[in-house]
Amino acid sequence: MTTKASTRKKRSRAKSTAKKEVNGKKTAPLQIQNLPLGKIRPDLEQPRKTFNEDALKQLSESIEKHGVLQPITVRQLNGHYVIVMGERRYRASKLAGKKTVPCIVRTYESNDVLEVQIIENLQRQNVEPTEEAEAIAYLNEKYAPTEIAKRLGRTDNFIRQRLKLAGLIDGFKHFVRNGEMTISLGVGVALFEPEEQQMMLETMGKDFNAHQINRMIKDQTYDLEKASFDVTDKKLVSKAGSCVECPFNAANQGNLFGEGQMVCTKSACFETKKNKSFLNLIEKSKKENILLIPEIQQYWADDENNQLIISQLEKNGLKVYLLDDVEIIENPIEPTIVAVQKEYQHYDYSEDELKAELDEAMQTYKEALEKFNSAKEDGFKNGIVFHPDSFQHKEIFLKIVEKSKNDSTEYSAPLANRKMADCTPEEQIVKINEREIRKKQIENNKQFEEVVQMIRETKYIDTKKTLSKDEMVAFSISLFENNVDYMSQQKYFSKFLGDTSKMTRVEMVENFKKKFKKETFHKLIRYMLTRQVHFGESNHVNNLTNISFYNAIQGYYKSKIAGIEKEYAEKRSKREERMKERITVLEKQIQQLKD
Repeated sequence: MTTKASTRKKRSRAKSTAKKEVNGKKTAPLQIQNLPLGKIRPDLEQPRKTFNEDALKQLSESIEKHGVLQPITVRQLNGHYVIVMGERRYRASKLAGKKTVPCIVRTYESNDVLEVQIIENLQRQNVEPTEEAEAIAYLNEKYAPTEIAKRLGRTDNFIRQRLKLAGLIDGFKHFVRNGEMTISLGVGVALFEPEEQQMMLETMGKDFNAHQINRMIKDQTYDLEKASFDVTDKKLVSKAGSCVECPFNAANQGNLFGEGQMVCTKSACFETKKNKSFLNLIEKSKKENILLIPEIQQYWADDENNQLIISQLEKNGLKVYLLDDVEIIENPIEPTIVAVQKEYQHYDYSEDELKAELDEAMQTYKEALEKFNSAKEDGFKNGIVFHPDSFQHKEIFLKIVEKSKNDSTEYSAPLANRKMADCTPEEQIVKINEREIRKKQIENNKQFEEVVQMIRETKYIDTKKTLSKDEMVAFSISLFENNVDYMSQQKYFSKFLGDTSKMTRVEMVENFKKKFKKETFHKLIRYMLTRQVHFGESNHVNNLTNISFYNAIQGYYKSKIAGIEKEYAEKRSKREERMKERITVLEKQIQQLKD
């Protein structure tokens, strides 16, 4: 029988040995020695810089009771010992008040020490991400990413992401270390050169703002799936080559934006290719005598960016037609049930209703396809329509709309269809005001979307406070608008918003808030409870929503429910009795056959 005392004696006499093999050759046995802590020094070049204080304390308590179960590895240097592996155990031993610690003394080539330390640290759990990234970057100077992945038991994608994270400037690494910045966002910032990262850091200010950083990344990266040019084309810009093979394609840097998602992180190159593809489009139009139509309406023709596109087409000798000047027939897209479900996702439609919508969409598609196939017979010509910003384009059939003389005169044409130069000063003022109203609408759309995206990136959903009055108002109106059909609005909620005939939308919300009662909120919830249950093969014993609803209404209509339950129980009892009688007869027949 081995006692704890005998075990300690064996350790103190350092009798344990271990044989190792290096490159197939046996080395001298490695002895475990109890060395004084005073003669051991941490390695100042050790890549691991952070140690969790709570975890160290727990380890020190374990060492007090059981001792150090796994010896640390050290090397001799100038009369003392330097830690190669096991600094955490060394620190915990000091906390535990130990005088010695079991060690294996090994000899290393000076260049090998750091590599051994790095690999040992990277094989631990919960390694601080930026330290991990820097360590992998060091190994990358000697080994390819695939080799590092094999050595560490990691995926190639993981290694490439950490290599990219290593390029993050110190100002951003700080936010990763303290948990404010996610690793994926850090990798996104690391896509840019250090100078660009520094500008992003200074633009953000002192406090970390994930939404602002995400927006800056979005503004400087481009989805190659939506590019106006062929991303496989190696000759579009010969020096840049194909986007598919480009190192600045995120898909080639460890799928930084998702599995296989191609995102360009070199904005200058993307813009060059985009502009070159537009020039090629103009040349194709001239060579094949195909009309090139920008997606610009007459109303917006005076916009500065649109004027640049129009002038570029005119300089290349093309006659400019806008959307108002042509009738367009596009190749229709065949509808699917998935597309219909997505379109009506906020409606409480049954499967039959969705099927009816699909049938209607399919009929419309067939009519549009027939029109597309007979376009040339109806006098339409080949054309190309393109977006004035992205230059994305598609081939279409088009016909120039013939305008009568009266239509072409500046006073008979609708004001929205006339150029600014063709309008009187009074009309120009009207157009300017109308455009400003429209621009404000677009700005408000973008502002609201940006606010919502920012909120979704915060921890708002995890807020532990009870709902505020404003939140209950927002939820009530959201339910009313998006989940209560027109008939139910009239039947149950006819006075929900009150008299709103002379109110703006903002005033309607404020008025609702003033008169808001929790009873209204509860009424909406109860309405939703009755509408969100599932029928068909789902019932009150096999579906979570239905079970919870069934339990909830017991407190209100227990006797009525009991009456219905009784009817079904009686039917079930009679059916089961008949079934038992039938089985008894069959069992007797089986027995007779056996006899």
